[in-house]
Amino acid sequence: MKPHFLSCSLMLVTATSVLADGPTDNIPGTVRPIPPPGLEIPADVQQRLTAGLDQLAKAIQAAQTAQAKNASALELLPDVEVYFKAVEWALRHKEFHKDREFKVADELLAEGMERAEQLKEGRSPWTKSKGSVVRAYRSKIDGSVQPYGMTIPESYVGAPMRLDTWFHGRGETLSELAFIDGIRKGGLKIAPKDTMVIQPYGRYSNANKFAGEIDLLEALDHAGRDYRIDPDRIIVRGFSMGGAACWQFAVHYADRWCAASPGAGFSETPEFLLGFQGEDVYGQPWYQQKLWHWYNATDHALNLFHCPTVAYSGEIDKQKQAADAMETAMRAENFDMRHIIGPQTAHKIHPDSLVEIEQRLADIAAVGRDATPTDVHLATWILRYNRMHWVVVDALEEHWARARVHARVTGDAEVTVNLQNVTALSFEMPSGHCPLTPLLQPVIKIGGQELKVRRPKIDRSWTVHLRKIGENWQEVLDPFEDEGLHKKHLLQGPVDDAFMDRFVFVRPTGLAWNAKADAWAKGEMDRAIFEWRRQFRGDAIVKNDTELTEDDIANANLVLWGDPGSNAVLAKVLDKLPIQWSKDKLTANGQSHDASGHAPILIYPNPLNPERYVVLNSGFTYREYDYLNNARQVPKLPDWAVIDLSIPPDTQKPGGVKDAGFFGERWEWVKK
Repeated sequence: MKPHFLSCSLMLVTATSVLADGPTDNIPGTVRPIPPPGLEIPADVQQRLTAGLDQLAKAIQAAQTAQAKNASALELLPDVEVYFKAVEWALRHKEFHKDREFKVADELLAEGMERAEQLKEGRSPWTKSKGSVVRAYRSKIDGSVQPYGMTIPESYVGAPMRLDTWFHGRGETLSELAFIDGIRKGGLKIAPKDTMVIQPYGRYSNANKFAGEIDLLEALDHAGRDYRIDPDRIIVRGFSMGGAACWQFAVHYADRWCAASPGAGFSETPEFLLGFQGEDVYGQPWYQQKLWHWYNATDHALNLFHCPTVAYSGEIDKQKQAADAMETAMRAENFDMRHIIGPQTAHKIHPDSLVEIEQRLADIAAVGRDATPTDVHLATWILRYNRMHWVVVDALEEHWARARVHARVTGDAEVTVNLQNVTALSFEMPSGHCPLTPLLQPVIKIGGQELKVRRPKIDRSWTVHLRKIGENWQEVLDPFEDEGLHKKHLLQGPVDDAFMDRFVFVRPTGLAWNAKADAWAKGEMDRAIFEWRRQFRGDAIVKNDTELTEDDIANANLVLWGDPGSNAVLAKVLDKLPIQWSKDKLTANGQSHDASGHAPILIYPNPLNPERYVVLNSGFTYREYDYLNNARQVPKLPDWAVIDLSIPPDTQKPGGVKDAGFFGERWEWVKK
């Protein structure tokens, strides 16, 4: 992806090519660091900023103490702390990339001090400011403070208003300091009339995937506390890497948006890399190719039935491939895509095209989102994305195989359902939204059956659960009436899924069984901590195995490093995990391996709390080589793997992947 800084005027500035992906970024053995090394910091600047940070830290503490009994004020602390983080991280990690950023740091410290003094007095005038406003929230994932920008029009008076989201382009030097500087200097120059705009940081430069995906959801939730957002008029937009983000949000959360307007970027992994990067990835392992379905928007094109989409491409932009691929995918669903093309335009938005885009989005926003359609269509490959309006998929026959639901209200007391690869689903219509009559018992036509189910309530709400038992569908009280483990929404794997919610790295303190495996696990843990900070811009929560609390077990996914000899928590849960592991032998999926030279990676429901995950010996699974192109940033390992430690870790793998695969729908081993 070509870098495209977020403060471009009207998005018409061509993306620079200084750091553009090229042939040298296809060599795993010579990977350049992302982010790149920063400037040397002059001694006087180091001294001045250190003193300023110390002063700001004291001011933040004073504000926190003064407002200790004011919960509303304390919730605003991230709006102040984000200035400290931006400067402190740039200083500590040498992430100043331009000389002018030293002056920016001084300015951010001054603004942070001003907000701290205001908050100390119980005031927060920035929450009422118009124009571009720097905001921040504390993430549930790792407790980190994450910035975002809000553009508030002068016409906003507190009534519900349209909100556009804008996903920024690739910026390898887009630190928190640089991002905040862009916001405070006017941020994005698009400003549709009577529209608020939110600009998520997305946790740096990952095309808003994984924790970057959750970043938008958390930022929207946080913004909704201070601004009246019209839930039926939220539009997702972006260009370049931000266009890629827009495609995946449009298909995965199609029922949340009024419209989508992606420009350039990519919409899937293999064909984009082949055309843009000259990289053929069709020889990658079978499980990696299955995992492409997570972020391949082309595989979820059906969902755009619910999200009016206005795509844009420059006629001579190489990234036109993204919209072309989506157009092909939509045509297969019998849709015709609205694709605006800037004549003889490269990697920018043509001004005439921008006028047309804005008019079409305004027309769509005038109608608004259909909150309760009578015709619902859903395509998914993973239960993380299991809902479309009132249709909820509760269980699949097989993960990473195409699943589809077509549900239509076909009468006053009738719903007709066609589906594929689904074994349990629910219909959930909140109060006032059910179009069925409450006077009759509805009939659901599904799988060749006509199934009579419970009636809607008189408040016009309706909830019904269906499960396939044998060859027949039945109404049930709960999608999972039988005991035991099931893959289900937010508990379906793969490994990377654990890092989209709160997680704790559990560090071993005991004596390991095998020195080689111990050294590998410690190296991978140190790398995971380091890379989480670099790539997802937070400090991973790390606790010794002797310090884990009941709250951690109840509310976090546990990432256990080491082996049962070194990690007391791993030893405690070992007999409830699907592997067998002793000092001499590791057995996974019926295959035994020498434990002195092999180690497991897996994700599984935590035996101490089956509503959360336990992960063994892994952080997020894409590595340094994948940082060089955002289309590579997809899961690299499935639910489990056996690592051959005779092959050292590199920029693509944690070692030799001797065996790997997915668990079945009840978290059982699946024979190849």
